[in-house]
Amino acid sequence: MSSHILVLGGTAEARELAAVLAARDGVRVTSSLAGRVTRPGVLDGEVRVGGFGGAEGLASWLREHCADAVVDATHPFAEAITRNAARAAAATGVPLVVLRRPGWRPGPGDRWHPVVSLHAAAELLPRIGRRAFLTTGRLGLAAFAHLADMHFVIRSVEPPEPPVPPDTRVVLARGPFTVAGEKELLTAYRIDVLVTKDSGGAATAAKLSAARELGLPVVVVRRPPLPPELTAVPDVAAVLERLGRAARPTPPDPRGCGAADTCP
Repeated sequence: MSSHILVLGGTAEARELAAVLAARDGVRVTSSLAGRVTRPGVLDGEVRVGGFGGAEGLASWLREHCADAVVDATHPFAEAITRNAARAAAATGVPLVVLRRPGWRPGPGDRWHPVVSLHAAAELLPRIGRRAFLTTGRLGLAAFAHLADMHFVIRSVEPPEPPVPPDTRVVLARGPFTVAGEKELLTAYRIDVLVTKDSGGAATAAKLSAARELGLPVVVVRRPPLPPELTAVPDVAAVLERLGRAARPTPPDPRGCGAADTCP
């Protein structure tokens, strides 16, 4: 029996999942990318780029392409996509699995200041430091644009979109990063406060260790909560286990996708 899995991607975990699924006999995997990164790299299986047009558009895509399951493996802060995926899954009856890497947790010696949003981070920031290393991504920087009395070093994969703070230096780089490299950067730019989202994962966690070793405060933007009807799994193995339990028998399929030759 063949199956078609849609992976809402853009993360390392989504890439890993696509590779595992594409290597399985009888599994067709389509990875969907938002298109915000111009060079996303090679992905196993099929790839589509761009939005669906909200929850209704995603539901239409799931029906049209005979999807048997959808995996939301997007960034932990991509809350609109997750919300639309939940609505589309409910409308179509297609099983949805949410993959979220575990968040970071403070350890001994950490000086964390948790906040609920980028705007809350910007409000708190001037009371903590004057030279900030901003690693919240290139979107949403408008929250900090009014802070004219601070110096910012902004790191992102792609050039940031305006507006940005007036006194800003941009560093274009892609992880993973090392603790030694992060300490060198923080020291070279005389950073006195780090600002980050709780993205989780090892690829960009080195900055937290570097800040701890240098005794720097860290403003951490908490993740938005999942829709109440959803629960997340932490890794690819858990996704595969959940997909196995959610597998549905081929006939009857109300979308007319019961036979392999009826699907695109």
